[in-house]
Amino acid sequence: MYLAIQIVLVITSVLMSLFVLLHKGKGGGLSSLFGGGMQSNLSGSTVVEKNLDYVTIITAILWLASIVLLGLFQAFNW
Repeated sequence: MYLAIQIVLVITSVLMSLFVLLHKGKGGGLSSLFGGGMQSNLSGSTVVEKNLDYVTIITAILWLASIVLLGLFQAFNW
């Protein structure tokens, strides 16, 4: 169980880094490399950007939950 949570933590950490870099910032960020920069400038907030927000939030919740669970495992020596 402990190993599974550690694996989830590593996977969610990598995904969080990727998703945050894909978000459109003031300069466009990496999302402009994939064509998201021009389209979002023309039409405002796109469905893709909203879905990216949703997936990022879900990934952040999983990341936080795995950190809390690993802390509980260490605190109570489970």
